Amino acid sequence: MAEMAGMLSQLPLPWIPDGAAEVAPGVGLESFSDGGGAVWVHGLMTFCWADGDEAGRRLAAVQLAELKAATQQQVAGAFGIGVVTLWRWLDGYRRDGLAGLVAGKRGPRGPSKLTPELTQRIGELAAAGKSQAAIAAAAGVSTFAVRTALGRIPARQPAPGAPAAADGTAGGAAAGGAAWAQDELPVLPGPVPRDGERALARFGLLGEGAAPVFTAGARYPLAGLLLALPALAGTGLLETARSTYGRLKDGFYGLETMLVLLVFLALLREPRAEGATLVPPAALGRVLGLDRAPEVKTIRRKLAGLAAAGKAADWQLAIARHHAAARPGTLGFLYIDGHTRAYFGTRDVQKMHIARLKFPGPGTEETWVTDDRGDPLLVVLAEPSSSLAAQIKTLLPQLRAACGDGARPVLCFDRGGWSPDLFAHVIAAGFDLLTYRKAEAGKDIPAISDSEFTTVTWTGDDGRERGYDLAETSISLPVTSGGHKGEVLTLRQVTRRDKDRQVHILTSRAAALPPPAVVWRMTSRWREENYFRYARAHFALDALDSYAVTPDDPGRLVPNPAKKTASAAVSAAKKDLAAAGTAREDTLTALRSPAPGTTTVITNATLARLDAPVDAARRKLQAAQAAAKAIPAKIPLSQHNPDMVKLDAETKLITHAIRMAAYNAETILARALNGTYARAGDEAYTLIREALTASGDIIPGDGTLTVRLDPLTAPRRTRALAALCKQLNATATRYPGTAQLTLHYKIKDNPGTA
Repeated sequence: MAEMAGMLSQLPLPWIPDGAAEVAPGVGLESFSDGGGAVWVHGLMTFCWADGDEAGRRLAAVQLAELKAATQQQVAGAFGIGVVTLWRWLDGYRRDGLAGLVAGKRGPRGPSKLTPELTQRIGELAAAGKSQAAIAAAAGVSTFAVRTALGRIPARQPAPGAPAAADGTAGGAAAGGAAWAQDELPVLPGPVPRDGERALARFGLLGEGAAPVFTAGARYPLAGLLLALPALAGTGLLETARSTYGRLKDGFYGLETMLVLLVFLALLREPRAEGATLVPPAALGRVLGLDRAPEVKTIRRKLAGLAAAGKAADWQLAIARHHAAARPGTLGFLYIDGHTRAYFGTRDVQKMHIARLKFPGPGTEETWVTDDRGDPLLVVLAEPSSSLAAQIKTLLPQLRAACGDGARPVLCFDRGGWSPDLFAHVIAAGFDLLTYRKAEAGKDIPAISDSEFTTVTWTGDDGRERGYDLAETSISLPVTSGGHKGEVLTLRQVTRRDKDRQVHILTSRAAALPPPAVVWRMTSRWREENYFRYARAHFALDALDSYAVTPDDPGRLVPNPAKKTASAAVSAAKKDLAAAGTAREDTLTALRSPAPGTTTVITNATLARLDAPVDAARRKLQAAQAAAKAIPAKIPLSQHNPDMVKLDAETKLITHAIRMAAYNAETILARALNGTYARAGDEAYTLIREALTASGDIIPGDGTLTVRLDPLTAPRRTRALAALCKQLNATATRYPGTAQLTLHYKIKDNPGTA
């Protein structure tokens, strides 16, 4: 019966009258011709209000949200308000009832004090050289009123039909309106036609690329990207590319244009060529000074042209040299670490251990060098399966070329680079080293006596003071292999006591580096790991940028799989021999301890019978050891896997250079907020990411390109960006590819702020 009653019960009517806008299923909003309105819920008029009844209209929206007949987003959209506004109405209604929905008086609270006589007196005091504060004190008004009377604050225009206040400013809603005056600029105007230049480029008659030409306009969606250009100039990406590659093949898009485009895509978190399909070409074209940005196939073709030159490693070194020349103070310590770029395709690529995945898999080994703040300086591709020590040894000549002959930076790396032979090479090459001490196989590092430790403090470059429990000693480290075999290195050892363990750090730098600074610099190695993590999340550090492959070196020596099988056979033979020996001893023990009342005679025949399994196991072990010794530990790759390939290195090094420049440019902007933004330590990168995607006006002028950005999401962020714009204007950066367009930045105030 209950089921039948449920079937016979009438369902709510979804009907809404003609002309009503649907808010949600069964809920409609009807607007009357006289300015009033009504809300219908399942065929019933539930709320209504007359023209001018703002409290009734707000009550209808609040009650509709409270009834859960529609979501807050649906209600806000139907009533033409924001979700935040609806939330404020709900909060006011819950707190004060209907009174909380009554709109307060807006505009001036009373008649203005700025009468014509007072305005004239303020002008006379200003002409006499009085300060604003002195004028305000003499006239009995605020300094804001003084600035208004002197015309230093533009008067706001009243809304149509709104009464003007006595002081000439707009009354009513104008008090909460926009606080900035905007030039009469067309919104998103059409770009300058470039069809003729494209036609010339198609026949190779244009030259390397079209020059940027900007159209004055408002509300360009990606105008904030232009903030990155002064910082990008500081990375040296464009000038080193020009000195390394010269120029691209004649076409519409030149070298600077392509590199700026790729940096912009990286800053928009679309660093791969395919990311161009997710950003409107017209929007990117406006900030490039073109009619539209290049397509994916054009980007790939240009990258392939650069890769074909085979100069990516030279370009990386040129960027490192520029970094060293522009910021020599950051090269006192260089952090070096290997990074495995995992590969998930179908090609046969050398397997190696991938630390973050915790298992081996196909990948490419890279060696990264960052400066003492963790900013990327240089990256090279390492040989497959090579150790970090071998990679650093190969990297020393490039580091010397980047840093210059007179520099003596400290190379900092973890235990993966432990090698006395490497240490000798580092010192001989004119560098110092800083690394963790690694215990010898089967031995422990001698502990330091508790009486040797002293508590010290150190303030790092981040301004934070840290305390350490340290002891300093020295060790002698013999070099047992390599070109420096036979030498003995004397290194400082700084030991940090952390609870119940001791961490030993070695360095060749003299006492000019205090013990707490040794620990601080060693632990700062995690800045490089932080860069890897940030770049993977925001700049697709490990992305596959090219599907091209090259055959692997057939003569490269790789571990012999047969050696592993032979070693397993030796291990099994050792276990068999141990088991046979145990069985022999157990049998002899039993024979020597017969049961009471019995006698056992152990003859030579009995011993021979017991020794037979042991002798057989021993011969088997000797045969397995001889077979394992005869098998070479490594064989040429051609004998193991002749079809193995390597991923394209040139394209990856090029895209690495672009993403490094994008990261460094973003970091330069973020650090420039220090001192001007109270929450820079927590929100600097977030603010910069928001600013780079902000809309704004682009106004070309006589020798200048003015970028006037729209305000950010909060007034404090807008003020911080205004201070950043002043710093960027001081650089007088020219737009790439132009000789006279100097960038000048402004930002509009948030609406409603003075």
